[in-house]
Amino acid sequence: MKSFKMGSVVKQPGGYQAFIPAPFPPPDLVPFPPALLKKANEATRLLGKLDGITHLLPDADFFLLMYLRKDAASSSQIEGTLATMVDAIEAQENINTSIPADVDDILHYLKALHYGIQRISAEKFPLSLRLIRELHQQLLMDARSSHFSDPGEFRKSQNWIGGTRPDNASFVPPPADEMQIALDHLEKFIHTNDAIPVVIKAGLIHAQFETIHPFLDGNGRTGRMLITIYFWHEGYLEKPVLFLSSYFKRNQSTYYEKLEKYHQGFVVEWLEFFLDGVIDIAAEAITIAEKITDLRENDMVRIQSLGKRAAETTSKIMQNLYAQPIVNINTIMKWTGFTRDGAYKVIARLVDIGMLTPRNLDKKYGQSYVYKEYVDLFTDK
Repeated sequence: MKSFKMGSVVKQPGGYQAFIPAPFPPPDLVPFPPALLKKANEATRLLGKLDGITHLLPDADFFLLMYLRKDAASSSQIEGTLATMVDAIEAQENINTSIPADVDDILHYLKALHYGIQRISAEKFPLSLRLIRELHQQLLMDARSSHFSDPGEFRKSQNWIGGTRPDNASFVPPPADEMQIALDHLEKFIHTNDAIPVVIKAGLIHAQFETIHPFLDGNGRTGRMLITIYFWHEGYLEKPVLFLSSYFKRNQSTYYEKLEKYHQGFVVEWLEFFLDGVIDIAAEAITIAEKITDLRENDMVRIQSLGKRAAETTSKIMQNLYAQPIVNINTIMKWTGFTRDGAYKVIARLVDIGMLTPRNLDKKYGQSYVYKEYVDLFTDK
């Protein structure tokens, strides 16, 4: 498979060798192999189908919220976080006090994603180096792992990947002066109106960003955010519901291997892996959307069996469960205005018809309940 000149390893004054990116993109990058273009067409088709089926969901914003949580958890787990999407939901709603400390990584990732979506949608801010720095600031400012990360600022010193110092690292990104040149090339590429398919361009942007590694910390999470934001920015999705972090998490060793080979010049190999991820995750999201529709219909049948008066209250609660699928007694009281006894009765009904499941059967007080069938749709098995 053809390789490209993505850069070269150059000895630095400190005695170590660093990767200096070549002008980007490579001049001979286009045309792409027919097999890659065929895969890009399939990825584009599925993105269109996903966009269409999302419009059919009555609560598409809740679908988006769950996918934001799913991506935040997966992207943080790639970096070593052990907390889960469920932990994040409980932390957001203050439902459980026994939550792993590293759930903070997921919550900051969610904060950064929401910030980027708001910045582009409401403020019409361009996808630029400035926005990337702002995303990084939201990701790491006051975060648990923000020590020495300089949130919101491109690095002014050398970083490296693997090893204990640059001379024994597995990869040394460009020094700060070359880094800025490479970032300028990347920003220009993002905004260039060229013939490269958007699904391919998204993969190139992510891999090039990771090669440049412009921050002291948080490069992986910031770079993965860029994928979704770029698709959305280009109008391929009305709502940013395609997130690849769970695909990268499931194939983590291959993900790192393909990124390593990318800067060695094996660009097409990386793009094939990336497009496989778009196809896989888009198809998965389509299936989940269809299953949500089926689940909603089944649940409405179950709710109607409760009788007219109980069904009215329970139907309103069901709508809220699509956004917040883990609740406790205080949650139901807030949603309904019921007394504690009344809220307990509502929960008991939902447990009886199989919609809610206790989180901890051994817990007598402070019990929380999960809309398990719904949450399981978004959880990697």
